[in-house]
Amino acid sequence: MAKEKIHMNVVFIGHVDHGKSTTVGRLMFDSGSVDEQAMRKLKEKAAELGKAGFEFAFVMDNLKEERERGVTIDLAHKRFETDKYYYTIIDAPGHKDFIKNMITGASQADAAVLVVAANDGVMAQTKEHIFLSKTLGVGQLIIAVNKMDIKGVEYSEARYNEVKEQVGQLLKMVGYNPETTPFVPIASLQGDNVFKKSENMSWYTGPNLLEAMDKLNPPEKPTNLPLRLPIQDVYNITGIGVVPVGKVETGVMKVGQKVIAVPGREGKGVPGEVKSMEMHHEQLQQAEPGDNIGFSIRGFGKKDIARGDVIGPADNVPTIASEFTAQIVVLNHPSVITVGYTPVFHIHTAQIACRVTAINKKLNPTTGEVLEENPDFIRNGDAAIVTLKPVQSLCIERQKEIPQMSRFAIRDSGSTVSAGMCIDLVEKKLD
Repeated sequence: MAKEKIHMNVVFIGHVDHGKSTTVGRLMFDSGSVDEQAMRKLKEKAAELGKAGFEFAFVMDNLKEERERGVTIDLAHKRFETDKYYYTIIDAPGHKDFIKNMITGASQADAAVLVVAANDGVMAQTKEHIFLSKTLGVGQLIIAVNKMDIKGVEYSEARYNEVKEQVGQLLKMVGYNPETTPFVPIASLQGDNVFKKSENMSWYTGPNLLEAMDKLNPPEKPTNLPLRLPIQDVYNITGIGVVPVGKVETGVMKVGQKVIAVPGREGKGVPGEVKSMEMHHEQLQQAEPGDNIGFSIRGFGKKDIARGDVIGPADNVPTIASEFTAQIVVLNHPSVITVGYTPVFHIHTAQIACRVTAINKKLNPTTGEVLEENPDFIRNGDAAIVTLKPVQSLCIERQKEIPQMSRFAIRDSGSTVSAGMCIDLVEKKLD
């Protein structure tokens, strides 16, 4: 079996109508992942809907409503390969109402491509998306300055430099380094500099978009951190017994290793020893971050463990928090958030209600500076530091110790209200 290519999750983000879907469609088409015939059909469909020029966007926008409105609503996942990587591309909505889907996208991503239209430059969502990417732990960015072909820009190097300067300021404010962030001038509709080098911008000597993606660093496997494996499901298989499944987030799990699942049914932790594990029906001796595995553990009974429990080494027990402090961004709450609010938190595979017991600081969402101490409430667009109390035992880790286990989304009546990360906690010891 040939060595599998490294897998990269890349999310495409940016303001509505700046050309994210068109850029992805162009990449897919020029790289041969969508054939001529399918493309011709999309072109006819676009013209028929009075959306000529939207055919590349249609590659990603599968929903009928999206085609008619010309806006991306949901997250679309598309796969394609280059000589170096095997990519899953997540096309995230830029429209304000759809920011909650963008969060889901960004929190799964190893890198992001921020699409900024050369004629508009930085817009409201451009800022929001950069900040969210940072909050959600997206470490690498590529900036694609799109629509270089548009009337009034006409492939102008001066305009490209202006946009680069604007975006650079924003990146600095949030904590990305503009010096090491690649900027690529593109015109997706024409295909300039997306997959092929452009004839129209001889002044630009850097990589095209695809080459810039291939220069991204592969996601680091946090094998040096302690083992953390959140349980996704628990099966009972005749002849084998209890088989939990889940994805290794950090560390390494080995056959014969002594482990513990917490909180476990009674909140006391369930000790055991790894008997065997497999992935894609092959037996493994050890599993690393990113591996989705099924495993059997001596000592685990059917009723002892459930989805949301976390497995760690017996000598480095996953942290249970009796309360925790988090930095959050409010994205989509119908009114205001006050002390006492108790929504459902989605943290790794756990879904647990947590109560807001204090709103400590209101922050400027773009710069992180403190705007107000102990505000009475926070609302859409605010960032804040809050103290939270889970209503039942919850495993979560501090961002600075195990970032992979610190992030969460807050949902309420079917929509994502907020996203954030745990910055500190009060540990609850096992009995």
